[in-house]
Amino acid sequence: MTLFKITLLVLAALLVAAVALGLWAHSRDRAQAARVRGTLEAARETDPAPYDPAMVADLPEVAQRYFARAITPGTPLHRVVRLEMDGSFIMNGNEMPMTARQILAPPGHGFVWQADVGTGLMRFAGSDGFHAPTGGAVESWTKFWLRGLIPLARIGGTEDHARAAATRVMLESIWAPASLLPQFGVEWVQTGPDSAEVRFAGVQGIEPMQITLDAEGNPLEVWALRWTDANPDRVHRLQPFGGRMLEMTRHQGFLIPSRVELGNMWGTPDYAPFFLARITGAEF
Repeated sequence: MTLFKITLLVLAALLVAAVALGLWAHSRDRAQAARVRGTLEAARETDPAPYDPAMVADLPEVAQRYFARAITPGTPLHRVVRLEMDGSFIMNGNEMPMTARQILAPPGHGFVWQADVGTGLMRFAGSDGFHAPTGGAVESWTKFWLRGLIPLARIGGTEDHARAAATRVMLESIWAPASLLPQFGVEWVQTGPDSAEVRFAGVQGIEPMQITLDAEGNPLEVWALRWTDANPDRVHRLQPFGGRMLEMTRHQGFLIPSRVELGNMWGTPDYAPFFLARITGAEF
């Protein structure tokens, strides 16, 4: 056998090994997302108490205004929500179509966001996730694959990543209004005629959520200082992250944002939304 043929065989063997390793890693990533999703699904309350406006009678006016719009009296207070969405994801200035499904158990338990982004040869898929079990180890990740073969992002498992993910799930509690009730350890502090700071007793190590409402009680903006390296220096630091709630829709007694835009550096000249989403389904 010639040296050329031996070289070709070696290269072919390396290629096969690389593909096999990629398929194995991709399978592990999917299994992790499925496992955490199942855990969060199981956390859904089977027979929660119904909402009574008296639950918020002692809150500041802005909080009472929010709940008067967000939860219909008598609604079972589920804090876990399944979401379906579509929209756009902007990366490096390129806007790409996006469809996704999500399980969300705010403010501190976790989420799994599973998405397909892009089209054609540039279509990639994967998940973001965060899980903080009581008394257990926190896990968080961002794992996306091009065509299921080439890893585009496989990060997580660090305190920095988990801290950023914890802020995300806190901000997304706006999609699960019951999780914002004082009965679940939430403190509302009115900061202006139409604004409030929201703190969660069970969530440590992150900055509080800021919310702005309109006159009727619909949320207009949510944001928080988030620990992230999404900056030109690629250095982790606190930066404003958030965005606008553009439309609202009622699902099973809850009024939630149905069209949103979110991005880094909220409220500054450098703000550039990268997540533009429309909620197409919500199940509590």
